[in-house]
Amino acid sequence: MKLLLITAIKEFEKDIKQILKKSEVKVYSHKSVMGYKDISDLSVQNNWFATEINESESVFFYAFVKKENVDKVFHLVSEFNEKQESLSHIHLAMLNIERSN
Repeated sequence: MKLLLITAIKEFEKDIKQILKKSEVKVYSHKSVMGYKDISDLSVQNNWFATEINESESVFFYAFVKKENVDKVFHLVSEFNEKQESLSHIHLAMLNIERSN
């Protein structure tokens, strides 16, 4: 059993649900969150909005997934990200579960 953590901008919520469905992940949790990006390193000319912290409506998913389904999720997320013309992507991480009850 693996724990998958998925974050993305709110606009990708339906896409993530489709990816999970295609990967046969039938049970997961979802939460709307606010995402932050520190852009203080950008020069004033590149920062049109003159703020150091960029906020975006985001989503957070987590799911306990069978080992055999993990590769499907990673593959579909990679395919999705490769097709994106925007700078935003779906971010996916996997954690090993030593014990569960």
